[in-house]
Amino acid sequence: MSDFKLKLVLSILSGILFSFIFIILAFALPVKDAPEPIVIKKPQGKLEKIAESMKNR
Repeated sequence: MSDFKLKLVLSILSGILFSFIFIILAFALPVKDAPEPIVIKKPQGKLEKIAESMKNR
């Protein structure tokens, strides 16, 4: 095997190895749980508006 081919194979293998390391770290490291935003649904129909006004009395 020539020197160039050996360097090419080693660089490809090292690139694959580093990419696998980063992929594994991405799945292994915990992610901070962000609080879910509270979505308040606006009443759209007439009956929903009436029901919402009755709740808020």
